[in-house]
Amino acid sequence: METFNHNLSNLFSQLGLNNSQSFIESFLCEHHLEQNETLTEASFWQPAQKRFLKESQEQDADWSEVIDQLDTLLRK
Repeated sequence: METFNHNLSNLFSQLGLNNSQSFIESFLCEHHLEQNETLTEASFWQPAQKRFLKESQEQDADWSEVIDQLDTLLRK
């Protein structure tokens, strides 16, 4: 049985982004979601990133919890 470490760093890597702590902190400072905007509607994602986020949420995949965490962080 495989175990995966699904955290923000690994999610950023999965999305093809730099996964360093400093990049993640900068990303969270530079990007935010509007009150009624969904994570997958955000203009800062590439189409493949949007697709991954949307499919992971729809399938309640292993990534869902950390994607929800990212959503919350982008609303602060």
